[in-house]
Amino acid sequence: MDRLSPLASPSATRAVLEAHGLSTKYSLGQNFLVNDAILRKIVALAELAPEDEVLEVGPGIGTLTVALLKRAGRVASVERDADLPAVLAETLAPWADRFTLVEKDALDLTAADLPFSPTKLVANLPYAVAATVVLDCFERFPGMESATVMVQKEVADRMAADPGSKNYGAYTVKLRLYAEPVGRFSVGPGNFFPPPRVESAVVRLDRRPLSDGAGDPLGEAALKAACVMADAAFATRRKTLANSCRTYFAGRGREGARIAAALPRLFECADVDPARRGETLSLDEFVRLGAAYRSLA
Repeated sequence: MDRLSPLASPSATRAVLEAHGLSTKYSLGQNFLVNDAILRKIVALAELAPEDEVLEVGPGIGTLTVALLKRAGRVASVERDADLPAVLAETLAPWADRFTLVEKDALDLTAADLPFSPTKLVANLPYAVAATVVLDCFERFPGMESATVMVQKEVADRMAADPGSKNYGAYTVKLRLYAEPVGRFSVGPGNFFPPPRVESAVVRLDRRPLSDGAGDPLGEAALKAACVMADAAFATRRKTLANSCRTYFAGRGREGARIAAALPRLFECADVDPARRGETLSLDEFVRLGAAYRSLA
């Protein structure tokens, strides 16, 4: 079987880096994928089609990018390492008409930086920013249907956590307001060069529009309000909702103090027991808390 990406081996990766006088940069979380079988599993899970316009974060030397360009219509990759554009210009030359490189920190990415509105995010993400990047992309690109990303196992656990579990927290709630996990597989350290000191996982999340109690889609203001209440509910994880939310809002100036004083009314309006803890609440309950918060704000 031909390789999906000719760069997906330790020897090919070393050869490219050495040809450009480069080495991996620990500070940027560079661990290059060197197993073609894992690439095939990633693109299969992402279900790429010729009409897809894909956003990639952290292309490295282009190992996954080659696979994406063979399956999708166009790819835009975001890379902050100033040494890599010259490498990518070489490794991705056959697809130059369908590939765009954005030289920027992904955390500062905006829609104006991209040549298209991405339909999918597919990436071997730098682990230090992986969780933030995924949530940001779902927030910033409303046309993005799914994200298929390589992340640290613990981040994947948070993405897929259910209410009541130890990994369920504010991040889980915020991500679930936009998307739900639909697939996952594990990837060991030996599939990378150099091997990371952590276990990894690829997870796919599909966007799912949420509705309010009347069946109408939640607007951006409603989603943001639910996110505020998720932060408040988990501000002090082992405390009750009443205590955690009071601590959260009381530390946010005069307006926060006003909300803190009105919390009994907020919980009553949302029909949520303030004696419960944040990790026991369902997504719908956070949406109701957000609606109650908006009525007070």
